[in-house]
Amino acid sequence: MSAGKILVVDDDPQIRRVVRVILVGEGYEVVEVRSGDAALLKFREFLPDLVLLDLNMPGMNGLETCRALRETSEVPIIFLTVRRDEEQKVEALDAGADDYVTKPFGKRELVARIRAALRRSPSFAITGPNTFVSGDLEIDFEARKIRSGKNAVRLTPKEFDLLRYLVSHAGKPVPHRELLQAVWGPDYGDQSDYLRVFITHLRKKIEPHPARPQYILTEPWIGYRFAGPE
Repeated sequence: MSAGKILVVDDDPQIRRVVRVILVGEGYEVVEVRSGDAALLKFREFLPDLVLLDLNMPGMNGLETCRALRETSEVPIIFLTVRRDEEQKVEALDAGADDYVTKPFGKRELVARIRAALRRSPSFAITGPNTFVSGDLEIDFEARKIRSGKNAVRLTPKEFDLLRYLVSHAGKPVPHRELLQAVWGPDYGDQSDYLRVFITHLRKKIEPHPARPQYILTEPWIGYRFAGPE
């Protein structure tokens, strides 16, 4: 029985070969293509459960491909990238990706990221709040609708899970490790820099002034706290 269907998009045949060996060994069904244009065609035919997408490709690059996929699908998308600076990672998330893996990557890291992205219903989702309203921010967790001011906000599945966990613990500092393991799974815990990228991007979407956040507050040396309504 297949663990899931994964579309691998990368112009480097060696990367595609390595990824295929890893994923097939973990029980996934894999289809690979070498370009963004081919990915859009194969996506409609293969209907994958997740897309692994190279950021730097000739022709239609990864960002353009991701945006095109997001027009019609909420399937998890993980970028494969050699870029390490935070601004470019935020740009990738802004295009609609759920996650990113920096090349070179190990088997354990890649598989953990895939499993985390495919984990759609974390345990806290059932007991978390149904709605949140404060000032110009309105969140309907059941309908998965968010409004900041007059603008509808669209989150990736992992951004949504992260926000819900923070809101469900409103007013309390949540440590980095707890957030990572609750939202991404037990294989996470020490990637505080990774979490910071997601928090930065989430603030850009829901905060009126992201540089001066009023909802997602940093607790130095601990983690983050969601400021509930006063």
